[in-house]
Amino acid sequence: MSDAVNPFQSPDAQAAPEKPLVAQGTLTETMLIYLKGASPWLRFIGILGFISAGMTAIWGIASIAFVPFLNGVWDEIPGFEWLSVYMNAVFGGAVAVLCIGAGVLIFFPSLFIYRFGDKIRSFLRTGTDRELELAFKNNKSLWKFSGIVSIINLAFVPLLIIGVIIVMVVMALG
Repeated sequence: MSDAVNPFQSPDAQAAPEKPLVAQGTLTETMLIYLKGASPWLRFIGILGFISAGMTAIWGIASIAFVPFLNGVWDEIPGFEWLSVYMNAVFGGAVAVLCIGAGVLIFFPSLFIYRFGDKIRSFLRTGTDRELELAFKNNKSLWKFSGIVSIINLAFVPLLIIGVIIVMVVMALG
């Protein structure tokens, strides 16, 4: 081996930034203005999320009662008579489970968003670092939850594709 410097070697990075990202734990006036402007919108979006979660869950519960009325509809469509047999058990239950599950999934990000905005408002009133820490804790929780849900969704995409292919093959052969 030679003692020559490798021109393709990665540059060395410092382990810590040269100066702190926030000057000695204080927030600038501009940062405070942005936080103050974001707080009511965060709380508003959180409340809308709570309403959406509740409406979605109610829709799931209502679908259990509504599906029996659809049986007559499927009997009238040529080629779909067989569907009326499975409507109550499969479709109604699946819609209920999906809607209630979606309601739960909508609730948690809404909770984190609302708490983030509420803790920012508390910080702006009291000025305590603990309130700001709790605000950013809820912000971290929001993005962690969103990341986990995204990973789970990505894992289900191949299963969904396989399921659609199987259903199409069964329908083509049937």
